[in-house]
Amino acid sequence: MSYFPEITSMAEVPRYHALHRPDRIALVFDGESIDYATFNRRCSQIANGLAAMGVRPGDRIAFIGKNSADYFELLFGAAKAGVVMVPISWRLAAMEVDYILADGEVKVLFNDAELAPLLAKSPAAQKIPNVDMIGSGAFRTWRDAQSSAEPEVEVSASDVFIQLYTSGTTGHPKGVQLPHGNFFVIERQRVLAGSPDEDLFEWNLWGPTDVGLITMPCFHISGTGWGVVGLYAGAKNIVMREFSAEGVLASFNEHGVTKLLLVPTAIQMVLDHPAAATTNFDTLKYLAYGASPIPLEILKRAIQVFQCQFVQMYGLTETTGAITFLPASDHQVDGNQRMLSAGRAVYGMELAIFDSEGKRLAANEVGEICVRTPTLMAGYWKLPERTAECVDSEGWFHTGDAGCLDEDGYVYIKDRIKDMIVSGGVNIYPAEIENALYAMPQVAEAAIIGVPDSKWGEAVMAFIVPRAGAKLDAEAVMNFCRDRIAGYKIPRLIEFVSELPRNGTGKVMKTELRKPYWSGRERQVG
Repeated sequence: MSYFPEITSMAEVPRYHALHRPDRIALVFDGESIDYATFNRRCSQIANGLAAMGVRPGDRIAFIGKNSADYFELLFGAAKAGVVMVPISWRLAAMEVDYILADGEVKVLFNDAELAPLLAKSPAAQKIPNVDMIGSGAFRTWRDAQSSAEPEVEVSASDVFIQLYTSGTTGHPKGVQLPHGNFFVIERQRVLAGSPDEDLFEWNLWGPTDVGLITMPCFHISGTGWGVVGLYAGAKNIVMREFSAEGVLASFNEHGVTKLLLVPTAIQMVLDHPAAATTNFDTLKYLAYGASPIPLEILKRAIQVFQCQFVQMYGLTETTGAITFLPASDHQVDGNQRMLSAGRAVYGMELAIFDSEGKRLAANEVGEICVRTPTLMAGYWKLPERTAECVDSEGWFHTGDAGCLDEDGYVYIKDRIKDMIVSGGVNIYPAEIENALYAMPQVAEAAIIGVPDSKWGEAVMAFIVPRAGAKLDAEAVMNFCRDRIAGYKIPRLIEFVSELPRNGTGKVMKTELRKPYWSGRERQVG
């Protein structure tokens, strides 16, 4: 991304670009184009409106709804007021929403009008002042009634900008506090160091002429983070209310998208859409992908169709997104060893692999992936003990992912440590089996879990979504795998399903797949 020394917090982003490029388009949503001058004015109105409601610097406000330009105005308006944004997934159940609202001590709730029935089931939501947004004129009426004077609030890079809650696949979700400076500190360090490896980091060099497409949900770092980077750079940002393959393809024809971030599931959906064959992707410079491993067969197809530069990113909410990247130069249509990795450390970050006893492991030894980075969270909200559990005394953040580093510093992710299968005393990593299954033409999607086995402790089970019209049986799957993975990794149990359970960012929720098999057992592994 570009680096602007004058921007010392996210509060400065609208002001800076309104001064230097007032007529440039900042956001496009639902047929409306918003220039940076208008964006800045609206952010100030929101900041003043929050102050009038009694919201003070350091307080939390929440947003629950699908993507919109209103959300980004609210996010940066809150920044101008020194207020912390708490985006909440609109896919959650009422009890989950209730927990986050109460845990976050939210002062004001902004929501899509269509979510009113959901919020009516939340006791916490009923106690908080709320303003309807999409589908109602209430938000804009409230915003436009406020003063457009610049708020006189001092905001620093170390102040918390946003509090994103983890997906909560186990236990209650945790509020991840991300400071303002996390979103530009790496580029600042790189520029001050003389911009080393400029060619390697070209994929992350945004500018005012870029057009970014925001398709991922804004309650996740992939959606909000992508939008924040584009707005920080003064780029044009196309906001999709929610992902659709048709919408992505139409955006290329209408806006000439230059940069795009998708998860592998979404890439596959775009590739499978009939319009992909006639869409002109000439404007696309880079397609970044991440959030989950991408099967090599899908990656090969994507390279052939999009004809752009590809960059894989691996990261976490706690690290403000990417900690590694696989450069475009390491992507080849015929594949190579490095394409099986998640790439190397992003500039300014340090990677290491540790075993369960805290010993740093050598190259190619599998353990827990850990990182030291200036983009690390300020901690879990009101959970100092949980923060201390994952950030050690030397500043290493323990990701909970299993993997190894090769001699050149490329990280190979084997799987989530909690997803590892132990069968007959042998560690099995589901991602390896899933990659093999994705190479089978009849397989659309696949997920691997471990299930109880009286002899081996755990047995490998596969959930497979066949492609439309494909004829597939367990024997064919096992025979296909035999030439690709070791015998002990081949699924012994196979269930064919119409779809896999996924969370809001497209990740398969393996906890849901495991429940029927492990329910009632004291131990959740064999």
